Amino acid sequence: MKKFLAAAAILSLVSTAYAADAPSLTAAQKKTVDKIISYALDDDAAYEMLESLTTEVGPRLPGSEAEARGREWGAAKFKSLGLKNVRVETYPMPAWSRISEGAAIVSPFPQPLKVTALGKSVATPEGGVAAEVVRFATLDDLKRAPEGSLNGKIVFVDERLMRTQDGSGYGFVVANRSAAAVEGAKRGAIAALIRSVGTDSNRRNPHTGAMGYKDDVPKIPIGALSNPDADQLTRALAHAKGAVTVNLDLQTAVNENAVTGNVIGEIKGKSDCVILVGGHLDSWDLGTGAIDDGAGIAITTGAARILKRAIGKPQCTIRVVMWGAEEVGSYGGKGYAEDYKDELANHRLAAESDFGAGRVWRVGTNFTGASAEKAALFNEALRPLGVEPRKGAVFGGADIEPVIALGVPTLDLYQDGTDYFDLHHTPDDTFDKVDPADLKQNVAAWAVMLYVASELAGDLGRAPQAE
Repeated sequence: MKKFLAAAAILSLVSTAYAADAPSLTAAQKKTVDKIISYALDDDAAYEMLESLTTEVGPRLPGSEAEARGREWGAAKFKSLGLKNVRVETYPMPAWSRISEGAAIVSPFPQPLKVTALGKSVATPEGGVAAEVVRFATLDDLKRAPEGSLNGKIVFVDERLMRTQDGSGYGFVVANRSAAAVEGAKRGAIAALIRSVGTDSNRRNPHTGAMGYKDDVPKIPIGALSNPDADQLTRALAHAKGAVTVNLDLQTAVNENAVTGNVIGEIKGKSDCVILVGGHLDSWDLGTGAIDDGAGIAITTGAARILKRAIGKPQCTIRVVMWGAEEVGSYGGKGYAEDYKDELANHRLAAESDFGAGRVWRVGTNFTGASAEKAALFNEALRPLGVEPRKGAVFGGADIEPVIALGVPTLDLYQDGTDYFDLHHTPDDTFDKVDPADLKQNVAAWAVMLYVASELAGDLGRAPQAE
C-alpha cells in the first residue's frame, strides 16, 4: 500500500498475454479450476478464521504483547488447518505505543477536536502544546514555505484523499503522514497536524498510520484529525479575524527492546519450487485489524486450504506467511528476505493480500521474458470470478517488496477498494465490516491463482528490479 507510485517504475506487463496464440488451460485444468471455485464459494473457514483472530486476539500493535499472542494463535491455527512445517521466526524491533491523545481549539472558538497520534510520533510535553495553527493545502505548499516562517507554531496539512476503486490516490496523499512533521520542523514548527488519510466523512474517526523522522531534523509530535474535524478547523481558520490557537496533547512511549515475528506454514509440494503468499499479522490498535490485514491472512490461508482439498499435493510448495510489524516498517518482510535470500531462486512467485476484503476485480503480473505470455493462463482461470486482466505496473505488497527487489516475480489480485479508506487505520476496522460472500470470492481467486502458478512449467522470469 505504501508505494503505489514507486510501483509505476515496474513497466513489464505483457501485451503477449492478450494475443490470439497465447497459452491456454487444458480441459483437465479447467475442470480443476471449476472444482476449486465451487469448493471456495461454499466454504466458511476463512470467515471463521478472521472472526477468531479479531475476537480472541483483537488489536495487534507491532512489537506488543498482543502481537505475540497473535503469533501463538497463528501457529496453532495453521496446525489445526493442516499446514505443515509450522514455525515462528522472530526479529528485534523498537515498539511504539500510544498512551493518550487529545486536541482542542483554544481560541477564538473553544471546542474539542478528534485526533489520533501517528505511529512513531514523539510525545508532547505533559498537558500538550498550545500554539497558533498555520494551514497548508498540500505538502508541496508547506515545502515552499521559508525556513523560520513557522517558528513556535503548529503546522496543519489539509489535503483530502479522493475515493477510487483502486486506491490510486493513496500513494501521494500518504506522504503527508510521513513527511509533514519533518517539513514543519525544518521551518520551526513545534507540532504538526494532518487531515486523516481517509475517505470517510460521516463519522469523527481519525486515521492513524506510521510517520517518519530524519536524524538531522528536530522531532516534533504529529497527529491526524478526523475528516469532519479537519473541516471544522479549516472553517475556524476562515472565520477567525486573527490567529486560531490549538492545544495538541499526545502521550506516547517506545520500548526499544521489543520483538516481532513471522508465522510460517506450508502445503508441501511435489518439487522444490515455492509459491510465497500471505498477509500481515500486526494491526493498528484503534480497531481490531479485520480489513487491515486480518482479511489477507484469512484469504491466503483459506486459499491454501482449498487448494489442498481440491488437488491434494500441489506441484510447488505453498508457503503462507503471517508477516510481522508491517505497519511500522515491514520488519517481518525484510527479515524473511534476509533469512531466505539463498533460497529465492526456488521462489516461483510471491503475492500478498493487503487491501481489505472487497471483491477481487483485476489481475496483473510482472512476468518477464519468455514467461510473459503465461499471464494469459491466470486471466483465463480467473475470468469466471469476474476478474479482468490489467496492463500496467504491479506492486505486490509491502511485505514481499524485499523479495521482489531480489528478483522474485509477483502478481496482484486487485480488490475493490472503493470503501477501504473509510475504515483503514480507524476504530471502525472491525469484523462486522467484512462481507462473507466477498471474502469467499477472494479465497476462490487466490486458490485458483495458486493452482495455476503451481501447474506452470518452468519459472515466471525474474522481476525487473533484479535486472
